[in-house]
Amino acid sequence: MTSLSAGRAGAAEPDLIDRLPGLAAATHARACLALLVLALVLFLPGQIGLQPMDRDEPRFAQASKQMLETGDLVDIRFQAEARHKKPVGIYWLQAASVAAGEALGVPGARTEIALYRIPSLVGACAAVLLAYWAALAFLARPDALLAAALFGACLMLSAEARLAKTDALLTACTVASFGALARAWLSRGSVVPLPRSALLAFWGGLALGILVKGPMVPLFVGLPALILSGLERDAYWLRRLRPGLGLALVALAVAPWFLAIAWKSGGAFFTEAVGQDMLAKVGGAKEKHWGPPGTYALAFFGTFWPGAAFAALAIPFAWRTRGEDAVALLVAAILPAWAIFECVPTKLPHYVLPLMPMVAILTVLALRRGALDPRRPGASAVGFLAVAIPVGLAVGLPLAGWQLDRQVPWAALPLLAGAVGLALAAWFAFRAHRSERALVLGVLASLLVSPALFGLGQREIPALKVSPRLAAIRDALPCASPRVASLGYREPSLVFLVGTDLATPPTGREASDFLHAGGCRLVFVEARQAAEFAAAEAGRTGARQVGAVSGFNINGGRRVGLAAYAVVP
Repeated sequence: MTSLSAGRAGAAEPDLIDRLPGLAAATHARACLALLVLALVLFLPGQIGLQPMDRDEPRFAQASKQMLETGDLVDIRFQAEARHKKPVGIYWLQAASVAAGEALGVPGARTEIALYRIPSLVGACAAVLLAYWAALAFLARPDALLAAALFGACLMLSAEARLAKTDALLTACTVASFGALARAWLSRGSVVPLPRSALLAFWGGLALGILVKGPMVPLFVGLPALILSGLERDAYWLRRLRPGLGLALVALAVAPWFLAIAWKSGGAFFTEAVGQDMLAKVGGAKEKHWGPPGTYALAFFGTFWPGAAFAALAIPFAWRTRGEDAVALLVAAILPAWAIFECVPTKLPHYVLPLMPMVAILTVLALRRGALDPRRPGASAVGFLAVAIPVGLAVGLPLAGWQLDRQVPWAALPLLAGAVGLALAAWFAFRAHRSERALVLGVLASLLVSPALFGLGQREIPALKVSPRLAAIRDALPCASPRVASLGYREPSLVFLVGTDLATPPTGREASDFLHAGGCRLVFVEARQAAEFAAAEAGRTGARQVGAVSGFNINGGRRVGLAAYAVVP
């Protein structure tokens, strides 16, 4: 496969990098294998070593752990609190992963966060493979592989593949349904029915997506279906998806749990999930995650790196060719949903992750049509943004390590330096009218950034691992099952690592009373409550300090210091 500039006078002869997509996509089996290897290199480092990331990840993991502890697979709880925000799908999958780990003899399986991340890892890998399948509706095999690789290399997917949450799996469900929708749209008018694989992908993605995150997959595929039907003034093409049978199967798959939770919670699940979670995010900023319109567009240059700069250069092409069937579908899938998220006050970068496979397909479509032209005004400057992220990481990671722990994460720096070199080579290739080579080099740069950041860099910054270090103090006590409380520090990661019965007394007096209530007991006291706790301890004997931890709380964005006090009979 040659680059777009192969026919340009004086262009360089294609080398291995230029031919890499074509070689990897010689057959469908080889393309899938290449993408799977790419995904595993990108997503595996850090699965075990990365601490539970507050707050959402340990909330999901702890709720899944409590399902195993109680045997209740219907109700979702975090400690005693009902967690009626998302449907049950991800909790079932996480609980099944941990149960399998226990059956295989994994030590401490229920507090091994990597086991809870398996559904996200599988979902991210599936999303890459399904992006290839979806792209085949628009592009030739090597170009479809390049689009899937560009999506797989994006930093946001790498992050979500390592978090025990819903978003990687949601993205896989979305791209599965979108790939089938694309085949129905682009083949409308044909008398040949859609293959069963497409129907299974569409309705299976819809059903699993509803069980994982409620209405999001219907939103992502329903908006383009409605918009295109309106523009065509004809929705008959949707009958190719067999909606009668499909909707019946979806209802059969999702209704049992929704009916069970409605009965068990007395309808409280729907009140909280819709009224207090979804509509609250629409009406105002939820949990301090406010952002103005345009936030996602700015964050996109980091979250979709290394493809973001080239995707931005594809926008004029998308507008100019919006009347073409393929481009019309991609624009209808991306633009309305993106606009909705920009208008919602609550902003979290992973909300637009399911749209990124479509962005990658549109970018490669623009590439194949010669629209990524460095001669356009400002194109070279936009292309240089592909270099900014690895440069920022190569500078920022050592600064963060020194600021937090007075040590530099040296192991990550050679990989980050290599990523900077590859990103620079990508920019030079783009300037030399070799856009396909630039995209391939960007993907190769991501293969260095992801292991450097998630696999090596975070391991050498212990300040970020506050809860694991506190749990280690608990494990070092000479009694088997101490009762534990935490005063001031209430992150879900500590509940997950220490135990569901972790107490969180609100005052120093109650923390002191807990410590002296009999038996083996341990209390963590944050520095801001230290004086209050010390006053409550005055005159009492038997407690001694058994450790101290200082670090940086990512969730709160501040330094924390805690002392550990124990009473050991």
